[in-house]
Amino acid sequence: MEIKGFDYQRVTVADGVTLQAAVGGTGSPVVLLHGFPQTHLMWRHVAADLAADHTVICPDLRGYGASDKPADTDGERYAKRTMAADVVALARALGHDRFALAGHDRGALVAVRAGLDHPDAVTHLAALDVLPTLDMWDVLHGTTAAVGFHLYLMAQPPGLPEQLISGSPDAFFGHFLDIWTRDPEAIPADVRAAYLVASRAAVTSIVADYRASAGVDVTHDRADRAAGNQLRMPVTVLQQDWGAALGYDAAQLWRSWAPDLVHRTVSCGHFMAEEAPAEVVAALRALLAR
Repeated sequence: MEIKGFDYQRVTVADGVTLQAAVGGTGSPVVLLHGFPQTHLMWRHVAADLAADHTVICPDLRGYGASDKPADTDGERYAKRTMAADVVALARALGHDRFALAGHDRGALVAVRAGLDHPDAVTHLAALDVLPTLDMWDVLHGTTAAVGFHLYLMAQPPGLPEQLISGSPDAFFGHFLDIWTRDPEAIPADVRAAYLVASRAAVTSIVADYRASAGVDVTHDRADRAAGNQLRMPVTVLQQDWGAALGYDAAQLWRSWAPDLVHRTVSCGHFMAEEAPAEVVAALRALLAR
């Protein structure tokens, strides 16, 4: 499946790694990064709207969709630092040294790392329904942490997580598409099937992405926190009210990373770019105007 009206390109972003990206529209560039267990298709509504006056770039992240899925031979191949460098290289290859960046879920973690590592490239940053990696682990406690069981499963050493998920991938990935959606019609059957096909073919790399977030990504976040490194650009965060359920102040956690912050709680489900695209577009347009 493709985003209607967008051109598709394959762009080499690192040694032996090529990303597929959908590109549409004209104007100042906006890069949109998808989450789990999805592909760039999750942005289909938002991208079409923004393309009216922006160049919109929607890649499949390294390890997902139609992009390359290198073996994680060194524990660094799916670090968010590595994946963020992919995004900066992609934008530059398409002619954009500076760009706005929005990410959902896993893509938001990549976006945050890009903003921290490449502040001269990222002009504006939006994160949808995540906490920064270091804070995510800190707020999970006791039985309430069961909501994030997949984080712990995929944090295990290579072998068991891949075997378990590969045994019934549609049940595993479909579980999240179902329970995280408040409006099931927001992800129609053909799109859901496309997500499952893509995820089924990417079990190893998806697990590697999550495993990095329990290891090297935490190391990088801790180093930034110790150094006082923050996101210098305007930041918008849209989130469900997980703080009320798990007992933390999401806006305060984000503010420690992003001094120029707009934080909003939404009433839709996790897949907000599909469930509430107009609300997401409005938030992104307001961010771009700051």
